[in-house]
Amino acid sequence: MLANALDQTIHTVFSALNVPSNAYQNGAHAVRSPIDGSTLANVNYLPAAEVGQHIAASQTAFEAWRKVPAPRRGELVRILGEVLREHKADLAQVVTLEAGKITQEALGEVQEMIDICDFAVGLSRQLYGLTIASERPGHHMRETWHPVGPVGIISAFNFPVAVWSWNAALALVCGNSIVWKPSEKTPLTAIACQALFEKAVARFGSDAPANLSTLIIGDRDTGEALVNDARVPLVSATGSTRMGREVGTKVAARFGRSILELGGNNAMILAPSADVELATRAILFSAVGTAGQRCTTLRRLIVHKDLKAQVLERLKKSYQSVSIGNPTENHLVGPLVDAASFNMMQDALTQARSEGGTVFGGERQLADTYPDAYYVAPALVEMPAQSDVVKHETFAPILYVMEYEHFEDALRLNNEVPQGLSSCIFTTDMREAEIFQSATGSDCGIANVNIGPSGAEIGGAFGGEKETGGGRESGSDAWRAYMRRQTNTINYSDALPLAQGIKFDL
Repeated sequence: MLANALDQTIHTVFSALNVPSNAYQNGAHAVRSPIDGSTLANVNYLPAAEVGQHIAASQTAFEAWRKVPAPRRGELVRILGEVLREHKADLAQVVTLEAGKITQEALGEVQEMIDICDFAVGLSRQLYGLTIASERPGHHMRETWHPVGPVGIISAFNFPVAVWSWNAALALVCGNSIVWKPSEKTPLTAIACQALFEKAVARFGSDAPANLSTLIIGDRDTGEALVNDARVPLVSATGSTRMGREVGTKVAARFGRSILELGGNNAMILAPSADVELATRAILFSAVGTAGQRCTTLRRLIVHKDLKAQVLERLKKSYQSVSIGNPTENHLVGPLVDAASFNMMQDALTQARSEGGTVFGGERQLADTYPDAYYVAPALVEMPAQSDVVKHETFAPILYVMEYEHFEDALRLNNEVPQGLSSCIFTTDMREAEIFQSATGSDCGIANVNIGPSGAEIGGAFGGEKETGGGRESGSDAWRAYMRRQTNTINYSDALPLAQGIKFDL
């Protein structure tokens, strides 16, 4: 009965978005819902051999789109934001059914799409270069920025629509076309986004060329064909460190550019002066939201030894009371995406025990009700030290708890992992807060004070250091990554003075 209901919901939403039934029915590849393991739809994959045709079409679109003035390009993105507002609930439903997010988080993800559209519209009138002082008289030197070409976007299942929008909105206002390869686990959200984009284009007008946004649904081979094509000068990839390492090296081998947003493994330092009530609420949301399947999930709690017992007691009570279940209902924690995620979580907990850890929670839940889905109790793991399992990011609701005595030790633990995405400290000590955000503090791309590591928002550049990949999406001057820089020198005199006073007279 439930499977029929989920299937029917997808059909209803897609009908509202004018998605033809052959786009999601009767395909060779089943799309599974994490909610109950049922099949939502069946899609066809694009063969790797056909990717090149779509890139060629995207190149043609780019050549037309780059001629459109940037503020006019911004108008398309403004309309896209309008369309997303109109269909916010529809798209959020698809996110919930396909990715397993609770309704509030799915709505929040679509809101991120709306926010980045608003942000990008402003950027469309602020693609500024510099005027540079020239050492030669009668000369003018400046810096200009130009679109790069078709931008490849590879997105992950855990933020199936927001990550696409972060890249797409900026790439479009910068004058690029886009080619999107979504996760194999979430093709339906991508189909819905493409339908909404096409609706925005129809409302925008004829100066938007065909194939401005191209969706390629496929497997690893399809993504590899996108990554290897020299006509795609920039590839933005979000996902695992393993995936990013492959994408980054392959793009670099052909002298392309990449924006990589990879693993997290984020920490919180909980200092003696902290507001413990505030910190506990932040820990709960950051560690168990989206069933721990966010790159900004809190995975390591570095707590002062004098607070550890008190904080653990609070967390255990909170963990026991958190509601786990169908994300379409009134629950705070939904399912893991699939069996592989569940098995990786259990393997990590087994390893943690072997490395001296004490595990609280982590068991499978609701197996009788949903035998083909994977709901778990969030896990708290007390660790004697930051061992190998702690340094490895497991995409599941596991929070490793370690104590510290001296602030320098807490900073060392924060930084002593391969990943460098997000971090936070809870303290009312101004010195600790400022040191944490200084050059000698957190080595992450995001460092927050008295808010969890999930506190990234539109406007600040999103991304991290080390094995997180070093890329930046969505905010600040991230638009520059989607453009190429050019230096121009203009001689408005009738002489030809050479730089550095060189004489070369015939």
